[in-house]
Amino acid sequence: MDQISLYNKNSFKCSKLTTQNYSTSFSLGILSLNKKFRDPIYAIYGFVRFADEIVDTFHDYNKHDLIERFEKDTYLAIHEKISLNPILHSFQLVVNNYGIERDLIDLFLKSMKMDLQQKDYEQQSFERYILGSAEVVGLMCLRVFTVGDDHYYQKLKPQAMKLGAAFQKINFLRDLKADYFALGRAYFPGFELDEFNEEKKKQIEFDIEHDFKAGLEGIKQLPYGARFGVYVAYVYYYSLFTKIQSLSANKILTERIRIPDFRKYILIVRCYFKHTFNSI
Repeated sequence: MDQISLYNKNSFKCSKLTTQNYSTSFSLGILSLNKKFRDPIYAIYGFVRFADEIVDTFHDYNKHDLIERFEKDTYLAIHEKISLNPILHSFQLVVNNYGIERDLIDLFLKSMKMDLQQKDYEQQSFERYILGSAEVVGLMCLRVFTVGDDHYYQKLKPQAMKLGAAFQKINFLRDLKADYFALGRAYFPGFELDEFNEEKKKQIEFDIEHDFKAGLEGIKQLPYGARFGVYVAYVYYYSLFTKIQSLSANKILTERIRIPDFRKYILIVRCYFKHTFNSI
């Protein structure tokens, strides 16, 4: 193995470690993908996670400067096809190898910057945030899954965006308490803590259900090697959604809803049999 290949391998391992440390759910989903897709998706997750950490976690540092530097380093890595930051190096490999458009990266980073300045959202800014923070991430992954087949990519693009939106909206509901009280953010348009009731919760859930339905239709059309892994992520998030639906609005505001790890493994086994017998 030549030295650059060793560095590439090491960089992808750093992205994999980042995914494993930050998300059990996504780690299990990626592990369910065909092996050829795993490193590229780890790389995308690592890039997204680092940007998200800047705006959500590094409270004792100048977040604005950090995200600006991260953006500059990202584009420099893509242009020069190398970075001494292993997360950005693995990401640039995927961007250059799979033809991920700069527009998708631009939209993602713009959404991250919104977290530094915007605390309340109306419908237009909410949709813009969802597009950049979630829908384009789904499209980055779809570029990997369709391996250069642009016709295939364009066919599944709307469903991939809807699936990304569903995942993100579930995150917003799950993290409602933390986002509002710890970070001072309220993503859902017109959200007021003292006005969040069963009716408003059901309105949000209706919107999410629509996104999930469209996303599932896209999953059914994915390449075989990608379908199982994405379906695992779908089933996990849909299970989380079902649990949230069963709880009161007040309960959502007082605790973070999660699926226990043992339950996640049970879901994977069920997904495997459905996938194997083509009954998704």
